[in-house]
Amino acid sequence: MPLLLHIDTATEQASVYLSENNKLIAEDKNFEQKHHASFVQPAIQKIFKQQNISLQSIDAVSVVNGPGSYTGLRVGLASAKGICYTLSKPLIALNTLEVMADAIHNNIQKIFPENKNNLPVLYCPMIDARRMEVFTAIYYQNMKIFLEPTAKILDENSFSNELKQFNIIFSGNGHNKLKQILHHPNAIYTDIIYTAQNIISLAEKSYQKGYFIDLAYSEPFYIKQFYSPIKSLK
Repeated sequence: MPLLLHIDTATEQASVYLSENNKLIAEDKNFEQKHHASFVQPAIQKIFKQQNISLQSIDAVSVVNGPGSYTGLRVGLASAKGICYTLSKPLIALNTLEVMADAIHNNIQKIFPENKNNLPVLYCPMIDARRMEVFTAIYYQNMKIFLEPTAKILDENSFSNELKQFNIIFSGNGHNKLKQILHHPNAIYTDIIYTAQNIISLAEKSYQKGYFIDLAYSEPFYIKQFYSPIKSLK
């Protein structure tokens, strides 16, 4: 079973994990988003020193590759690529929204213990993208894609067609904006957040299936390109 290094700088919290046999064995976290760039490399050195394991012994690196914070995604992928290039190790890219949906999936009985209307259930994680926009996707209960990751402007009619046919569980730091304006009886809101185990489990599955990304051409999954109102000087 693989020894995997995991890097997550996609959101407000940055994390570095080490797992073996699908179990967490070491971790370090940073809760100040502006310090993600200076956190990652020292955190990696710290956990390997604590475990008395050499970095060369890992089998692969996984990175939560977006959507999320533009700067955070660049930091995470650059760090992961650097290690993989140096050690000739494969790189696994995880979609942030899929990781969030996996957290819903693993807590479904806690979130939605009684399906009174007997409608099928969808998972809809949301990442705040400023104003009323979110990055989102929708997943069936078997974790297959219902709606591909997209940027969406929320209003009171959002997901109206889907809510006629499904119970939809909304999560993530973007779901509170929807909760304020959408009060459909088939909309379920949860504050469940993903954990190290969600990342580890998805990375382990990708490793076993050989789902690796190209080191030379891989980029962060932004969904939409960064826009700055500051004009460049010519």
